[in-house]
Amino acid sequence: MKKQEKYPGGHFIGMWMGIGVALGLPFGIPLGNITLGIPIGLAIGLAIGASIEAKYKKKGRIRPPTKAEEKEKIGVIIGVIALLIGLGVFLSILLLS
Repeated sequence: MKKQEKYPGGHFIGMWMGIGVALGLPFGIPLGNITLGIPIGLAIGLAIGASIEAKYKKKGRIRPPTKAEEKEKIGVIIGVIALLIGLGVFLSILLLS
C-alpha cells in the first residue's frame, strides 16, 4: 500500500488563495472594476482551502511545518516586503518628478 503524504499546516489554504486570486480576476471584468475580482477570488480560494485543510486534518495528514519550511516562509515574507517598499519608492519618485 502506498504511504500517504503529509502536508504542512496552511499548505492548502495558501495554494487555494493563489488559485482563487488568479481565477477571481476575470470576475471583476463584468463588474467594470477588475480589482474587485481579486478579493472575491481570494475569499473563494480561502474557503475552499480551509475546507480541504480541515478534511485532511481529520484524516491526520496535516503536520506542523519543519524548520526549513519556516525559514523559507520568513524569507518569502521578507522578499515581498522588500518588493513592496521598492515599488513604493519607485512610484513616489515617479510621481514626484
